[in-house]
Amino acid sequence: MSPTKPAGIDLPEEVVEDLRRRLRRVGGQIAGIERMLEEGRQCRDVLTQISAANRALEQTGFKLISAGLTYCLSNPEDAEAAGYPLQEVERLFLKLA
Repeated sequence: MSPTKPAGIDLPEEVVEDLRRRLRRVGGQIAGIERMLEEGRQCRDVLTQISAANRALEQTGFKLISAGLTYCLSNPEDAEAAGYPLQEVERLFLKLA
């Protein structure tokens, strides 16, 4: 028996793929930062890369919340039934701000 997927927002496949691509890129940045530390690179260079990875992760979060908000506005009943009334999406958005 396969596990059931919990109810949630039904994001378009292209959005999911974009989010996954962004997360893989961030993962690569994090691995690069670890290598920089192992190599004893300059603090300013490491911090620059940490800042870039942080921004990329934030942008991924904003992309997700944007897609979720679009879904919730287009499908308010389905979104609320899945546990995402507009007020909850707004609260999630403010976590990123």
